[in-house]
Amino acid sequence: MTRSALQTLPGESPTILGLQDVRVHYPMGKDWLGRPKAPAHALNGIDLQVRAGETLGVVGESGCGKSTLAQLLMGLIKPTSGRLDWVYNSDKERSSNVQIVFQDPQSSLDPRLPVWKIITEPLFVQRSAPHHEMRGIAAKVAAQVGIRTEYLDRFPHQFSGGQRQRIAIARALSSNPDIIVLDEPTSALDISVQAQILNLLAELQRSRDLTYILISHNVSVVRHMADRVAVMYLGQIVELGTATEVLERPRHPYTQLLLEAVPRLGVSVDEGQVSAPTELPGNRTLPTGCYFRDRCPKATQGCEKPQALLPAKDGGASVRCHLES
Repeated sequence: MTRSALQTLPGESPTILGLQDVRVHYPMGKDWLGRPKAPAHALNGIDLQVRAGETLGVVGESGCGKSTLAQLLMGLIKPTSGRLDWVYNSDKERSSNVQIVFQDPQSSLDPRLPVWKIITEPLFVQRSAPHHEMRGIAAKVAAQVGIRTEYLDRFPHQFSGGQRQRIAIARALSSNPDIIVLDEPTSALDISVQAQILNLLAELQRSRDLTYILISHNVSVVRHMADRVAVMYLGQIVELGTATEVLERPRHPYTQLLLEAVPRLGVSVDEGQVSAPTELPGNRTLPTGCYFRDRCPKATQGCEKPQALLPAKDGGASVRCHLES
């Protein structure tokens, strides 16, 4: 039995956003005869719930649709088809304030603005606070992320990479968002600084009851932060469940191969590599049936049919594979 994208089972946090069969196609222009080219199919039927207060990890190789999903949630693009359902509540007209922390803090901060103006950019755009209150708001949020008040008139180039990422986090927090998208938030930082930023994000989530969507290639970061994990392949979610279920007991063949490709101490290069072809198929002409079947070492009869995201056995992760039905 399937359930609505907005239905919540007992014991689960309330759902604040539901995606139902969401598809995003990018037009690719016309050929030399003026005929429309086949569009790029970036998202191909996303069904997903985002729950209040959770960290939802989104993993998958480059080109799987993670960035398009982030842009969709930010409202930068609209779905070609399908629905995004925001939950209405008594405090706001609807929960739809989504902010983002980008991968590279150097390029994501305006070098011409002082820190206090950078932090309050969302408030200025949304016109949600009087101008004379913005510096005070910036000082309060900056203190929460470890930026001293006397630094508010400095410019981004006067800070280290870790401090710039703290400024980016403060900017995301200033408008009191419902969801923060974390797009590889530590990959541009040194290892020691990465740990500090991850600990800061965890503390902010506890103190402010934040909801995170964490996009990352780093399985260790996802394992450390995520409550649930969605594995994406060619614009579809192929496995969805708790971090323990997905990362420790993967059921979809793609998830298994993806985790096998992660370097591990004590395992030689030859033993731990993916044995299937590694080239992601193009998204202009989608495969028939299971999108992964041409790369899947377990492909068998039945894979030529379209695969639904089905609840797995024993109440585990949902898997888009008929072998787990």
